[in-house]
Amino acid sequence: MGALFVGVDGGGTSTRCVVVTESGEIAGRGRAGGANAISVPDPAANLRAALLGALEGLDRARVAGGVFGLAGAARAAESAERAWREAGLAGRPAVVADVLVAFTGATDQPDGAVLVAGTGAIGARVRDRRIVRRADGLGWLLGDEGSGVWLGRRAAAAALNAIDGRGAPTVLVARVAEAVLGAGAAGDDDGPALTQALVAAVYARVAESGPAWLGTLAPVVDAAAREGDEVARGIVAEAARRLCRTARVVTGEGPRERGTQAKGGPDQMGAGPLVLAGSLLTEPTELAHLVRAELGRRAVLVRARDNAAGAAALAVRAALPGDPRAAEAHRVLIGQEVA
Repeated sequence: MGALFVGVDGGGTSTRCVVVTESGEIAGRGRAGGANAISVPDPAANLRAALLGALEGLDRARVAGGVFGLAGAARAAESAERAWREAGLAGRPAVVADVLVAFTGATDQPDGAVLVAGTGAIGARVRDRRIVRRADGLGWLLGDEGSGVWLGRRAAAAALNAIDGRGAPTVLVARVAEAVLGAGAAGDDDGPALTQALVAAVYARVAESGPAWLGTLAPVVDAAAREGDEVARGIVAEAARRLCRTARVVTGEGPRERGTQAKGGPDQMGAGPLVLAGSLLTEPTELAHLVRAELGRRAVLVRARDNAAGAAALAVRAALPGDPRAAEAHRVLIGQEVA
């Protein structure tokens, strides 16, 4: 029996795991809740659950290595190693940035860039399958501009502003109230009582589920924008502007590079593919439409596929450095249909 390799993609709201053969065939899949240490109380438990699901029915002694794509290096490594041990696996996994496995899960090219907008948001420049530059990814409180959490916070704020008169009228009042409080919550009363109810419910949800819960409001604002609500359209347009700025920074067109030359020569947008990852950019959202329209004029855009498969591809490449079989396994993995 041949060796098996593990690939894990731990996001803010879900964790996916695949176990693969050295030829790139999927032997097992597992899924669990989020594994971002910033927004999830016990990421190791979800990592373990995803691992156990993918390993079900397989001989764990055959596992020869693994790569975890996670946000936050030091703390994430501790969670990954704990989950690995508790799953009964020998050795220890390699831990890389989640943004890197998004890139390797979409292309077998060694160089390029990636822009992620899901629960969080980050951009990165990749060279020789290593992150050499990044922008944002600072978490819900200090950054993640254009992310699902960013959109959710602004949707809730816009609804509250409209209620007390600080902002323009918007359908987000009723939509956010329904999402947070239940159907018909707005009713005929859009005054102080509704404000208090919304504020209390939002804070309670965040306290209970973590800041990632705010991302559940992202589809609300995106749908309102597609329907033509001006306030929602403004929020989504601003998210697109911020995401495009992040992409330009990591591809050498943004403010960070003005008047300077990056070490190793300037990076030009289009030097390698720009991978768009995260549900807000890979699903048919209004945000994805705006970002693609802007960035597609200067870059070859590639849609992310299976980040966990990208992590597994890195594990195979690490075990078989320079071996053509690893490159072939990588191509097979990114061609697999996502379950």
